[in-house]
Amino acid sequence: MSLAAAIIPVTPFQQNCALIWDQETKRGVVIDPGGDVAQIEAAIAEAGIAIDRILLTHGHMDHAGGAAELAEALGNVPIEGPQLADAFLLEGLVAQGAKYGLECRPVTPNRWLEEGDQVDIAGIAFDVLHCPGHTPGHVVFVNAAMGIAFVGDVLFQGSIGRTDFPYGDTAALLNAIRTKLFPLGDHIQFLCGHGPASSFGAERQGNPFVGDNAS
Repeated sequence: MSLAAAIIPVTPFQQNCALIWDQETKRGVVIDPGGDVAQIEAAIAEAGIAIDRILLTHGHMDHAGGAAELAEALGNVPIEGPQLADAFLLEGLVAQGAKYGLECRPVTPNRWLEEGDQVDIAGIAFDVLHCPGHTPGHVVFVNAAMGIAFVGDVLFQGSIGRTDFPYGDTAALLNAIRTKLFPLGDHIQFLCGHGPASSFGAERQGNPFVGDNAS
């Protein structure tokens, strides 16, 4: 089994919407379709794949704002994630988008996710980790054996997720990175919600917010 991926930057925030699929079966998932649904559909068609489900890491509009529309366009495929604590964000997507002139629809996932659950990504089981701080219900998808993680807005190359929201929690975010992500191994490569990919090892060594030498 060989995974393939395509990244579609969506919304004015250039969020990394990801298509992940098995090159043999041509089946896969969409992670965090924040908007620009026509572009996502075009990428799916270009890859010639069938989408089994939509996965959401958290409830911010640039990650979830296009999920309801895309699910409907794909024949009502199921939406899974995030954790239930982000329900208020998914319910408030219309208002979130309106602040930036974006049209969003509220989302009710078919399945809320919890720590210890697994999700199917192109026929491969990924573990679900609850990593709050950026939002209360943020989740991460990781397969340690394959060395792959999808971390949303928890961790970035050289940075971490924002916590300056009323519901943000810097201590919780740092704790999640240090106690749940980094112990999985330096070898793990991750795709984040914005900007370039990195590895847990590179961030553990050099990230000024959460690395080994961070204050």
